[in-house]
Amino acid sequence: MSFSKESKLELIKNVKENADTAFAYLSGLFHACGQLEKNDKGFDVSVLTDINELYDCLNELCHMLYGDFLELEVEDDYVINKTTYYRIYFPHESVQQILQDTGIISLQDGEFSINFGIDHNIVNSEETKRAFVRGAYIGCSTSSIRLSELENMKTTSGYHMEFSSKNYDFLTDLASLLAEFGIIAKLVQRKSSYVLYFKEAELIKDLLALMGANQSVLALAAEMITREKRNQVNRQVNCINANISKTVEASLKQVAAINTIISTIGLESLSEELQEVAMLRLANPEESLDELLALSTIKLSKSGLNHRLNKLIRIAKELS
Repeated sequence: MSFSKESKLELIKNVKENADTAFAYLSGLFHACGQLEKNDKGFDVSVLTDINELYDCLNELCHMLYGDFLELEVEDDYVINKTTYYRIYFPHESVQQILQDTGIISLQDGEFSINFGIDHNIVNSEETKRAFVRGAYIGCSTSSIRLSELENMKTTSGYHMEFSSKNYDFLTDLASLLAEFGIIAKLVQRKSSYVLYFKEAELIKDLLALMGANQSVLALAAEMITREKRNQVNRQVNCINANISKTVEASLKQVAAINTIISTIGLESLSEELQEVAMLRLANPEESLDELLALSTIKLSKSGLNHRLNKLIRIAKELS
């Protein structure tokens, strides 16, 4: 199961809305994934979701607030990427009241109008704002985050979470609401939809904490530590490999220079100190300078040994 769906299930199962927050929660959900139709008899509203556990949560809320029960249908003709979607219908006799209570529609001079943005009367406290974000998150958020333990170490390289909607006013207001809690998101247009997104792990953690998804916060924090350790190991391995490559390259040049000297003027023409270094390198072509010093009785520093080897290279160049 994806990290995104795990976090949504945590909110659905563990965070219980009370009468004060229920309207804000439903409002966020309707804005995010609700479908509203107006006909001769009034309004019909449903919610489209790929989380069937959402039905029990909404059914409990609706019964608490209005004494009604909801209907659930499987959308057989609405399958994307092998994901089954469910449609949750709200009772027709209560829909108008529900939409008014959640700030989705307003009645003025006997006429109803749809509020595409967030009704600030619905989110008039910190508690209701958190509830609204929960509903919006469950309704239209997605994430590319995959936890190592869930994906056999095959994780994405970064962190990405987004809210997607065709309703620009909704996402603009949502961005402003999140900014009140210090969570700054970016809003862009993607084809016919708008996307409010985060690419920083800390912001995503703050969002999860804001909604009350505490287990998901801990899981993401653990993932951040795992990735940092893995990246640190990779950096160390890359550094070691780079050093090995430099050592091998330098050794090849030194051995080639010594062989040039042997084939031209011979090692015996060199000073005793250079002969000793040349023989040491020929006997140990793959060793680093530190390892050469450890293998020999030459009383030299690392820089002194390197100086003599470079002198051999200069002599070979003069002979070429």
